[in-house]
Amino acid sequence: MTDPSKYKFNHSMLRVKDPKASVKFYEHLGMSVVNKLEFPDNKFDLYFLAYDSPKAASHGSHWTDREGIIELTHNYGTENDDNYKPHNGNKEPQGFGHVCVSVDNIQAACKRISDAGYRFQKRLEDGRMRSIAFALDPDDYWVEIIAQNPVDQTEDVKETDLGTYRMNHTMVRIKDKDVSLKFYQEVMGMRLLRTSENTSANFNLYFLGYGPPAGEKSANGVNPTADREGLLELTWNYGTEKKEGKVYHDGNSEPQGFGHICVSVDNLEAACKRFEEKGVEWKKRLTDGRMKNVAFVLDPDSYWIEVIQNESLGKAPGKY
Repeated sequence: MTDPSKYKFNHSMLRVKDPKASVKFYEHLGMSVVNKLEFPDNKFDLYFLAYDSPKAASHGSHWTDREGIIELTHNYGTENDDNYKPHNGNKEPQGFGHVCVSVDNIQAACKRISDAGYRFQKRLEDGRMRSIAFALDPDDYWVEIIAQNPVDQTEDVKETDLGTYRMNHTMVRIKDKDVSLKFYQEVMGMRLLRTSENTSANFNLYFLGYGPPAGEKSANGVNPTADREGLLELTWNYGTEKKEGKVYHDGNSEPQGFGHICVSVDNLEAACKRFEEKGVEWKKRLTDGRMKNVAFVLDPDSYWIEVIQNESLGKAPGKY
């Protein structure tokens, strides 16, 4: 048996050019490497970064029993290749949009990032939206910065506590909201936590995740899920559902960048059997290839969803 209420949105994978530079950036945001997997025969390494301070949501948990992890994939040699640059998903072809970190005092947090010499796609003071910013990591992936506390109450606060930060969500663009919402709720077992309709700009945002419903009260006056980790943001631009064929880029065909999201489950074999019964399209079944302990499902836009065993709830079929 498998219980989708025990599933977790474990991680989002990004390909990086130079792991030293990328790890340094995410460590500056308060994250730490909670696991590293090396595959020298296949010439790549995986770095799993998460918030792990005593104030973190998953402090001390096994890496498979967490939400809000960023997996950095480094293919050997890219750091010395002048022509290699991961695709950030916001230039054509579009698909993946950003990861998002929520912070206690957003003005102080953004100043700290800027003072360290890191660049921004959008600073707090840019444009009409003065409550969010977008930092750029070393590969130009967008990292949204949102507030856990009311922005007008933190203007004069000079300190920021990295221990309170959360890796809040990962955003991907979708073609058809009805199809994608049905898939993530009925097949993947997620809950729709929050909807943000932006009719004047012709797009809607849908935030899904595991765990309890979003509270009615909002700590920051806008977003009742700002203190959560492991959310998936689906961005739907009006009218894309009427277009023929595939609209968005999955990040795994050229140009590569974003790779996948990952869900950890209570019983890997039973969960995959359930997905099969739901009629999913597979990228890789458990029985395919040499790695018998991971599977990959395709969502309606062909984004890859890795499925792994939560090792705090059961033994994985084989070595990762």
